[in-house]
Amino acid sequence: MGWTAGSEGGTSPGLQGWQAPSAVERGLYEARVRGDWPAYYDLVAQADLFMMQSKAAVDANRGTSRFHRYWNPRTGTYCLAVYTAGMLPPPAPDPVYNAYSLGWFAGVWEAGDPPYLVVNPGSPCEGVLPAGPEGRELWQRHYAKVERRGLARDAVHTLEIGGPLHGRVAFGLAVGAHLSVRNGRFWNAMAYHGSGYTAEREILEEWWGVTTREGWLEMQELLLSAGMVSSLWKFVLRLRREMALDFAGPVDADHWRTAAAHVVRRRAEEAAEPVLTPDGVDRGRVVTASEVESDVDRVQRLIGRITRYEARFRADGILPERGYVRTIEAWDHGRASGMARWGLAARLCSLQEAEAAVVRAGRLVHANYRSWEDFSAAYVLGRCLHFDEEEFGQWYETALRGHRVLTTDPASPWRTLPWA
Repeated sequence: MGWTAGSEGGTSPGLQGWQAPSAVERGLYEARVRGDWPAYYDLVAQADLFMMQSKAAVDANRGTSRFHRYWNPRTGTYCLAVYTAGMLPPPAPDPVYNAYSLGWFAGVWEAGDPPYLVVNPGSPCEGVLPAGPEGRELWQRHYAKVERRGLARDAVHTLEIGGPLHGRVAFGLAVGAHLSVRNGRFWNAMAYHGSGYTAEREILEEWWGVTTREGWLEMQELLLSAGMVSSLWKFVLRLRREMALDFAGPVDADHWRTAAAHVVRRRAEEAAEPVLTPDGVDRGRVVTASEVESDVDRVQRLIGRITRYEARFRADGILPERGYVRTIEAWDHGRASGMARWGLAARLCSLQEAEAAVVRAGRLVHANYRSWEDFSAAYVLGRCLHFDEEEFGQWYETALRGHRVLTTDPASPWRTLPWA
């Protein structure tokens, strides 16, 4: 059932002080030390198991996987190596790593495959799992008990070794923590593999239409410049912010609507006025009265949506009493931090490029917001305006859970990284 404490694969005194990269590897290490192999198998069954693959082979056919066996002098046989997320090397152009489950391995293993599956080979949390028929049956039994695979969603997960915990890179990664918490990822994994190479490429293509390095570069810059945020959202929030400065206090919603309507109508009139250009007089664009009133209605409905969301935010603790969202660029900047890591996992950029984008996202957020809470409220509003349609459904509920976890969990980067 694997190497046991006291056997050839047991724990030597020099490994007693080993620090595991994350809770996953720590759990494996502790189970191995006490010789609790049922617990070890349970943890392996729950974990994502990353297996090395040739990038060229995967790109040629995403649906195939190949076992790359290696010689293990301890077993005197060829073995297959897999790694838990905290034990992965930094992403390189080649090879890549895809994630699988213990149940998947049990189902595809054939008679001519290696006699052992080795988890985190060469590490203090290594486990050598026999892969014969009885061994695979054991894998299946443990996998059948798994309620969820991978790290828990809506929780803070930290790399204790191998990820920045302080400084500007950590701050930039914390800007993307809403995404990390929601997706069950290490918030501070700069050398990011995510769900594995193939899955990350598929996610980028499905959700963002990004399939090439050029597409990633364009999308990354668009997010960093807040170019994906609706210009209408920016307009109404900027108008309220200016009004709040003029009146030195909160702006009544009716006053905000009236002012917005006035600005829309005035801009339409200005657009229709003749303008002297180098080529002569430009008559401008004539906007019909019905078009203007349609624009006014659209702006006023948006203001109504924002005020209702903010009221809910205050009731749920996302905003303080009488608080409001000043700018909404956080929605793009938070996703820009995520896009940098997704691009790295999909091998569309280098680690240095991803890190530079993360740092830039952190700088933009720090310059535009006053605290993590201030940033989070703006991010959640952007998420709701983009997805939720005022249903206060899963798009809102998951964002609310993320906000609460990140602002209250002592392990959260929003509690450990100073804003100033």
